[in-house]
Amino acid sequence: MKRLVVLSGAGMSADSGIRTFRDAGGLWEGHPVEQVATPEGFRQDPRRVLDFYNQRRRQLSEVAPNKGHLALAKMEQHYHTTIVTQNVDDLHERAGSSRVLHLHGELLKARSTGPNARVFPWFEDIVLGDTCPDGFQLRPHIVWFGEEVPMLQRAAEVTAQADVLIIVGTSMQVYPAAGLVHYKKEGVPLYFVDPDPQMAPGEHGNLEIIRERASVGLPILANRLRPGDSG
Repeated sequence: MKRLVVLSGAGMSADSGIRTFRDAGGLWEGHPVEQVATPEGFRQDPRRVLDFYNQRRRQLSEVAPNKGHLALAKMEQHYHTTIVTQNVDDLHERAGSSRVLHLHGELLKARSTGPNARVFPWFEDIVLGDTCPDGFQLRPHIVWFGEEVPMLQRAAEVTAQADVLIIVGTSMQVYPAAGLVHYKKEGVPLYFVDPDPQMAPGEHGNLEIIRERASVGLPILANRLRPGDSG
């Protein structure tokens, strides 16, 4: 079975009603990035940071996977499909995708601030006083600015094994995630699904651009990529 790898970003979840964290002014839901998405911000005001991610976690119950998520999940019938996502929601999993690597962490997990950094499933609010069994305060299991991306090496290995590569909902302009496309083997077909693509045909070889939102473009592409079809 051929290997399909999908690199997905915020535009993937935006079609389900999840607003992208960072707007044109560099704010995340009205907050400077330094306040809510850095270790320093957490040390300065942990309550504010916890509340910020508690709101994001609550929002997950109000949204559902879109047609793009569902189309990718169905591709597992035809391809060994792995999704490498920058998103911290669980929409890919809820759509039925079974192999999902979260580069930037997951909202539905909590992490110990202790030296072992143990990770736990977590579906409720995290508040001050919530601790791991070793007595350390819990924090969101989110990769903040200035922190290492622990899944990056695994994502690079997966991308290097791809027989087909899809990029959707991300500009691929922000590193280190943007560097993953360079691990693609020469000659591997690359599809970029985005209504306002920041890539040009020929930029990465075998590149085809589909100028549609994720929920529109992915079902079209998935239909084309079914074995026996051209594309």
